Amino acid sequence: MNAMMRRAVIGTAAVSMALSVAACGSAGGGKKADSAASGASGGGSKTIGLLLPENSSSIRYESFDKPIFTAKVKALCPDCEVKYNNAQGNTATQKQQFDALVSQGVKVIVLDPQDATATKSWVESAKAKGVQVIAYDRFAAGPVAGYVSFDNEKIGELQGQALVDALGDKAKDANVVMINGAETDPNAGLFKQGAHKVLDSKVKKVVYEQSGEWDPKTAGQKMGAAITQLGKNGFQAVYSANDGMAAAIITSLKGAGIKGLPVGGQDAASDAVQRVLAGDQTYTIYKAYKPEAEAAAQMAVNLVKGEDVKSVATASADSDTAKGVPAILLDAKVVTKDNVKDTVIADQLYKVSDICTDAYVKACDAAGIK
Repeated sequence: MNAMMRRAVIGTAAVSMALSVAACGSAGGGKKADSAASGASGGGSKTIGLLLPENSSSIRYESFDKPIFTAKVKALCPDCEVKYNNAQGNTATQKQQFDALVSQGVKVIVLDPQDATATKSWVESAKAKGVQVIAYDRFAAGPVAGYVSFDNEKIGELQGQALVDALGDKAKDANVVMINGAETDPNAGLFKQGAHKVLDSKVKKVVYEQSGEWDPKTAGQKMGAAITQLGKNGFQAVYSANDGMAAAIITSLKGAGIKGLPVGGQDAASDAVQRVLAGDQTYTIYKAYKPEAEAAAQMAVNLVKGEDVKSVATASADSDTAKGVPAILLDAKVVTKDNVKDTVIADQLYKVSDICTDAYVKACDAAGIK
């Protein structure tokens, strides 16, 4: 795991102030946004590439990050173009997409790496050709110009504490199963690190720990292996690094006749929020994707304009390959049955109708969501 150190984190209010910086002008004819990165059209001085990693384990990238980022770029710079592609969970595919953007003359690439350890040579090569890279959500290896994400170790701490809170007085005697994210993702290492910081001192023991590779099928298989190894009564809670894996873990538990165990996740996916309301999943972690995507858009537009990203950065961050990178690091929130209304609904991440479908009307009523 790559260990990333964060420092000088400033609150979301500072981020909001930073994002009010004036945008670039609208000189020249507008280009069509959201072109495919593999398309034949050339890049240009006002073309921004957006590369996201996958869409199987989390719905966030296609549902939130992409449209929010694209809309913010167009609002800030009407004649800028966004070239978008998704790696579909494949590092080799993402490398091809990245190389295509560089060859097309794109000047800025916002990269959420499928494998953050593989990108060092990509970023170095791009920089040598005058292409600047912003690491998005995951800290890509190499000399990136900026980094936008959340305080990911703190997110792990929130996950661990939420699991402890769910266990209550039973925490000190509880054995916990941990299904972590992919080892190629530095965020997964930080989530794990933060969760251990809490769990190691507040539960009896982590008795089984594996990577679920950000893949629900794999996570479900690992949960099945844990049940086989430990027995149905050999653990009292399950940590899942994200919601997609949590869904498969819950299915595996139910298939073995195990009910009522605290199971946590992350990402505040709509189906996860429904599981939280129904009592199948104990909590999720809500990361406000709008300020994250908009912050990345502002950084990208600044670079397109030739301006210093430090004017919008609210922190600095170090990776194993880059030090003092201008960064924006946001905070996250734990979502439980008690605060769904005051978090993802209040922030308009979802409409009531998105969550309170026919199967969940009673659960929504019980939580005061109308």
